[in-house]
Amino acid sequence: MNKPNDSLTSTPTAAVLLIGNELLSGRTQDTNLAYVANCMVDKGIQLLEARVIPDVPEVIVSSINELRARHTYVFTTGGIGPTHDDITADCVATAFGVSLPIHPQAKSILLAYFKSRDIEPNEDRLRMARIPQGATLIENAVSAAPGFRMDNVFVFAGVPRIMQAMLGSVLDQLTGGPVVRSITVPCNLAEGTVAAKLRALQARYPDTDIGSYPGKQVDAYRLSLVARGTDQPELEKIRSELEHVIVELGGTVG
Repeated sequence: MNKPNDSLTSTPTAAVLLIGNELLSGRTQDTNLAYVANCMVDKGIQLLEARVIPDVPEVIVSSINELRARHTYVFTTGGIGPTHDDITADCVATAFGVSLPIHPQAKSILLAYFKSRDIEPNEDRLRMARIPQGATLIENAVSAAPGFRMDNVFVFAGVPRIMQAMLGSVLDQLTGGPVVRSITVPCNLAEGTVAAKLRALQARYPDTDIGSYPGKQVDAYRLSLVARGTDQPELEKIRSELEHVIVELGGTVG
């Protein structure tokens, strides 16, 4: 099995793999990425990659293998339901070179859920009990059918409220790093006006991400200057410098 990249021990990293033709067709609007990203920020894990891929086995397998070798954690969403195009479990098993048997505990969980709701179990519904050999189950407090963890790959459902419950149940399994914080300085300047100053500021503070994000508020052109990093005193120093830059360039701090 590939292991998480050991060179990234000081700052754990993560990737999200959003699986499903419905995402690429535009039929379904993804909200899972933003939710995972916010949880990673709170945990001190850098989310460095996100991919949206189709229900194509070779694409899923190659993406899983590439990302799990590169990052501390990989989170997949979608493709673990009862239908023919729910192939994520199959692809994870292929990626790790293991079998995909019916998991006794997963089957027991599903059968109890079906019985409590007078649902007739059938072969398709029990597909959701197929778990790669060696994986551990992830609780599904919403609709019972479990996700699973295989090494550093966490496999979640695609339905947002189920995905959120699954992620919440495994957060304590994740080793975080320093929490990334941010400061925002709004102003009425244009990006082209501040670009050179921001470039110079970024060069002086290479360990902090500094960016500009334009928008409009009423009739005034608004720009948010944002710095993100783990060193709070440094962030406050950057805030002061950004405010000075804005005034120096003839702008107004909002």
